[in-house]
Amino acid sequence: MSRARRLLLISGLALAIIGMGYGLSYAVFTEHQSLDAIGVSLAQGFGAASEQNTALADSSMGKYKQAKYVYDRQVDAHGHLIGLAMLLLVLGIGFDRVEFSERLRFLLALALVCGAVLFPLGVYLQTLSHDSLPRAIAILGSALVIAALAGTALGVFRARASF
Repeated sequence: MSRARRLLLISGLALAIIGMGYGLSYAVFTEHQSLDAIGVSLAQGFGAASEQNTALADSSMGKYKQAKYVYDRQVDAHGHLIGLAMLLLVLGIGFDRVEFSERLRFLLALALVCGAVLFPLGVYLQTLSHDSLPRAIAILGSALVIAALAGTALGVFRARASF
């Protein structure tokens, strides 16, 4: 088994375990409180709006917006961890068919793994900070995955063209 294939398979399994562990802990310890906060702030906002209390309605809708933003990012981080883990596993199974040198295949695999880690990390960090750094980390991770997938596709097409 090549180093690139081993890296993809081991990293894919590790990300799947991390993603499932994160999802389980989030569902057990955090999700219900998040959904309660979303529901309460939304109900307060609509109640205040019906009473024409614009200050309370605006405040409640701001709380709703923040709670929903954090909830969406946490769910997205979990989903991206699992999805990218499955991508690494599937690619790992057939990565030796990419028609490049072992060194270039390893670099492509490394870029895939780094991107698969950085993208969900950047999404998760957005729950902690609205600064541009978490977004930049997510963008860098997604760019690495896209570039490495394009390189992998090129290597597969090269292999098919040589037949």
